Amino acid sequence: MILHEFQAKELFAQYKIPIPKGEIINSNTKNKLLNALPTHRWVAKAQIHAGGRGKAGGVLVSDDPNKIADFCHQLLGINLATHQTSVQGLPVHNILIEEASTIIQECYLAFMINRQLNQITIIASRHGGVDIEQVAQTHPDEIIQLGIDPVMGLMPYQCRQIGFTLKLNSDQHKQLKHIMEQMYQLFISHDASLVEMNPLAITDQGILVALDAKIVLDDNASFRHPHWDTLKDTTQEDQREVKARSYGLNYVALDGDIACMVNGAGLAMATMDLIKLHGGKPANFLDVGGTATAERVAEAFKLILADGTVKSILINIFGGIVRCDLIAEGIIQAVKEVNLQIPVVVRLAGTNADQGQNLLDQSGLNLISANNLTDAAHKAVLAAQS
Repeated sequence: MILHEFQAKELFAQYKIPIPKGEIINSNTKNKLLNALPTHRWVAKAQIHAGGRGKAGGVLVSDDPNKIADFCHQLLGINLATHQTSVQGLPVHNILIEEASTIIQECYLAFMINRQLNQITIIASRHGGVDIEQVAQTHPDEIIQLGIDPVMGLMPYQCRQIGFTLKLNSDQHKQLKHIMEQMYQLFISHDASLVEMNPLAITDQGILVALDAKIVLDDNASFRHPHWDTLKDTTQEDQREVKARSYGLNYVALDGDIACMVNGAGLAMATMDLIKLHGGKPANFLDVGGTATAERVAEAFKLILADGTVKSILINIFGGIVRCDLIAEGIIQAVKEVNLQIPVVVRLAGTNADQGQNLLDQSGLNLISANNLTDAAHKAVLAAQS
């Protein structure tokens, strides 16, 4: 789960990590707060779950309160598109207004899960800000990575090493040590997968301040944090994915035209690979789970049909927990319910696969049988091209 910048900074404040003074503006509070805005140099930032806001017109720096007010009135309630969003963009419901800082240096600092090392890893660079991705590509040697031993935890020498990388003075080394220790505690306590400051700024006063913040929480730990429901902003997500979760479906929209409906994440990945191998492009990742009931299959079809670019559907079901004949009955019922018109390729394997295939063949519906996964992928690609 991704947090908005203002939510991440609220957590930073709880852990006494330095952040600029600021207020959050929304449609309910904008008039009261903006009218009381004193003359000062301010930074106003649209709150969406995407980077690249500054280059897309979602950030304004000004010492004119009227310009800040106009900026907020114009952006609140509209969609902001950046290079990290779709063309439609994401809705702006909140704008963070902060006191601007005089920046001497922009650095990068993050704690994240390194799944190859099975460790929390510190990533830091003397060169942060909006072009950190370019730094990673052109000067990877200027980015340092340190793994944290899961038993020992964050060590003082690692804070010193990062301080030397950022070319800090002795006082700033102490500030950095406090920030890193608190970031690590936040990371562990809140089951995060990413805690990022970009930039971690050095101001003209020699103070380290987190000017931007990004936190990603591990959804698998949500049972330990019931309050996470209050932090979730589903308007920043694909609404098909939101609806899929309500039915126990795992759905991720992609940019192809061949929809996939599979039971099992690994099988779904293999199915998409086979589609690509045969020259097609998957339109989605869709795992209906081990219990592919008629209701779930029907809702899965509705999600697929909501994507107007889909030209064929590949259903790949392994009947282990649920028998294939019951799955076939569910598919037939669902196809009739949603009045499906586009071609559907079905491959069944497992318990009672032959009986299930016979039910599909005798249904009189536009269902194309496949003998195996390769055959199914080939037929789905041909169906999408015809």
